[in-house]
Amino acid sequence: MTGSALALYEWNLTLSAAFVVPLQVCEVAVRNGVVEAIEMVHGATWPWSNGFLRSLPRPRRSFDYNPEADLRSVAARQPTTGKVVADLKFAFWEQLFTAGQDSRLWNAHLRSSFPGIPASLPVPQARATAHSDLKAIRLLRNRIAHHEPIFSRNIADEYQRIHELIAWRSPVAAAWMDRKQEVTALIPLKP
Repeated sequence: MTGSALALYEWNLTLSAAFVVPLQVCEVAVRNGVVEAIEMVHGATWPWSNGFLRSLPRPRRSFDYNPEADLRSVAARQPTTGKVVADLKFAFWEQLFTAGQDSRLWNAHLRSSFPGIPASLPVPQARATAHSDLKAIRLLRNRIAHHEPIFSRNIADEYQRIHELIAWRSPVAAAWMDRKQEVTALIPLKP
């Protein structure tokens, strides 16, 4: 391995590690916002609510992620809603931002669960943006978790996407995360 390749590898490694803080804060912020909306409709025991389970998006293909199957599996082995929330996959939260949830959750509860969404952004557009952004964030998270390179990505855009979703839930949490993270300091150090 040449010196420049090793330097790029080391930068990628350090950057990947630095993304843990923003990714963790983002996942917790988003899932807490989603849980808040679900509880407004289905109550605190929503993981065991047949009405909620039946409302979940259906996969198009048998090998696609199935939020209902995931929730049923997790809820069968976890005794509390909090433990279910912590055990669900990131994809579960992403899938709750599909258009099918607009009338069930988001038309009435998106702005209260995510009060930092700009007032000028219509609810369907905000929900669609959240869905798209969560998919991109999940793919970044998976690349990092699988020790794949992220150096060819636009890191500033990746960070901004994460920051924006956190700010939609809580501008205070986004500002706190900004102070704790090291991603932005690493961007200009790319070899």
